[in-house]
Amino acid sequence: MTQNEFMQIVNPFKDKLYRLAKRLLISSEEAEDATQEILMKLWAGKKKMERYANVEAFAMTMTKNFCLDRLKSKQSGNLKLVHSNYTDGQTSLQKQVEVKDSLDWVGKIVEGLPEQQRLILQLRDVESYEFEEIEKMLDMKPTAVRVALSRARKAVREQLLEKHRYGIG
Repeated sequence: MTQNEFMQIVNPFKDKLYRLAKRLLISSEEAEDATQEILMKLWAGKKKMERYANVEAFAMTMTKNFCLDRLKSKQSGNLKLVHSNYTDGQTSLQKQVEVKDSLDWVGKIVEGLPEQQRLILQLRDVESYEFEEIEKMLDMKPTAVRVALSRARKAVREQLLEKHRYGIG
């Protein structure tokens, strides 16, 4: 496999690898290092890549495991899994502040979720992976993935409703 062939395979999902690493490791620098490490491991094992049915899912699993190992080695449990890169140049300053406030609230709520729920919420709702892909990446049964996602969404929804209803009869 040539370098160009490798890049054609990896380019479509390398940004997803970075986003997942950033959500898990928080630091941009560490996420870049993790992504580079995964890409180097993929390149080193390029002869085996043809055996994988879904290289992207395999790479995402590698990224998740690498980041979790790094976090365990640092004994850090502070994972953050919320997209906060939403910007719209057409919105008013007040609307931008409201959106940022909402994203901050969702981020705080998601940080309070159990690790597995945070990861499943990230993969399904932010990265748009199919349930089957998540099941393979996390080595979970279909029902367990759906239940964890449902519980995560319910917790986020309930806490947002509680926040917005605060002070209302």
